[in-house]
Amino acid sequence: MCGIAGIFNVSEAETLVAELLFSIQHRGQESCGLAARNDRGNIFCYKGMGLVKNVLTEEILKKYSGNIAIGHVRYPTAGKSDETNSQPHVIELPEGPHLAICSNGDIINYYEIRTWLENDYGFTFKSDNDGELIGRLIAFYLLHKKLSIEESIIEAQKQLKGAFSSILMYRDKMFGFRDPHGYRPYVIGTLDDEADLNGEIPSEGIVLASESCAFGIVGARMIREMKPGEIIRLEKGKPMVTVAVNAGKTQHCVFELIYFSRPDTKVFGEKVYDVRKKIGAQLADYDKELGFGDDTVVMAVPDSSNFVALGYAQSAKLSFDMGLLRNHYVGRTFTKPDQKQRDEGVRHKFNPLPDFFEGKKVVLVDDSIVRGTTLRKITRMLRNAGAKEIHIRIGSPKVIGSCYYGIDTPTRKELIAAVKSHDEICEYLGADTLKHIEIADFSKILHNFDDFCFACFNLKYQYKPEDYHQKVNRPDAE
Repeated sequence: MCGIAGIFNVSEAETLVAELLFSIQHRGQESCGLAARNDRGNIFCYKGMGLVKNVLTEEILKKYSGNIAIGHVRYPTAGKSDETNSQPHVIELPEGPHLAICSNGDIINYYEIRTWLENDYGFTFKSDNDGELIGRLIAFYLLHKKLSIEESIIEAQKQLKGAFSSILMYRDKMFGFRDPHGYRPYVIGTLDDEADLNGEIPSEGIVLASESCAFGIVGARMIREMKPGEIIRLEKGKPMVTVAVNAGKTQHCVFELIYFSRPDTKVFGEKVYDVRKKIGAQLADYDKELGFGDDTVVMAVPDSSNFVALGYAQSAKLSFDMGLLRNHYVGRTFTKPDQKQRDEGVRHKFNPLPDFFEGKKVVLVDDSIVRGTTLRKITRMLRNAGAKEIHIRIGSPKVIGSCYYGIDTPTRKELIAAVKSHDEICEYLGADTLKHIEIADFSKILHNFDDFCFACFNLKYQYKPEDYHQKVNRPDAE
């Protein structure tokens, strides 16, 4: 999971992109970067390890100014956690001009495409990152097939399997494009207050981002979501144009609504906070017969489950309180790149209020259980703080399968629900009871249930797992 942002043909575009990235920092905390193009056609790129506020400083932004800019925050799923794998990537073309690209997602047939680009055409890669692969694949069509940039993106889009929400700068144009299934969120906005959102919209001032929550900080209005398989072109003095739409079966990642996206984001046609409150209400419906009373408090594992817990409490007519404090100077534990860092993150991140839990029954609400590390440590904290009973309620179904579309769950053995029974998980966590929302009940919550991917919950992948390393249908084949 990563975040992307881009702004077309406005002054100080680099500063606005940095502000957009700051708003979607929750999507990636390992590294960030931006690429900007000035009026003379020069592309400048700066990347670094760490948070946006520490990497893209005012001093740096002054050095990398431009009127067209793209940016990226990274949570590593492909490639090591180092600056080399940070984005954006600048792809140097022998006859110029260069192109710059950033992308969010995972390319399933990465190694197949990279192998023939390297072995058959002498391409050299600087990273192990999907974003660079997409850029070099587009460069292949530009250089070796002599296609236009639009045609090159179309052909590359056909070859790529997996998830990608991407932004590309080439000459004085910017392109936004998305995989045919629309796995990751992608929204379009504008800084033009006078633009008719239902008519032709000038390219100048167009804003591209992973989430709509980013628009407010730069004063942009949301136009719409990028369609699955869509390619848009932004060009000076011309309106935004849809170049092509290569749509497949829509497969939006439901985990975006459960966990990743910010509550004030609207994505996949849903309001994130509203979906989470409805999930909480559904969980409360499961507990009607338990008879929780005045000695029961509903509490969230902050922050992504706050609205789930609130929805539960409001539906069950129980007290909702914030008994567990979060240190906001510690990032998301799930998005840490290794288990040791996740364990340390839990210890540093949460602390119970003193004397709050003594003699209470606690309905502890979390968004999901992936590895179980966070909840087990929190349950112990609450027991030690005097909680009489702990009833864990989870706002997602059981995670039993790996994600191949941009979430760091590479093997099933890491997933507690894939290796332990329900009772074993409950015992491992130290809870009195444990319940998850059922997949079928999302049909009561989502407007278009069939447009969502639940593969990590039901193993029904768009492609069969054994096909993920198949040979690519080479574009140079007869």
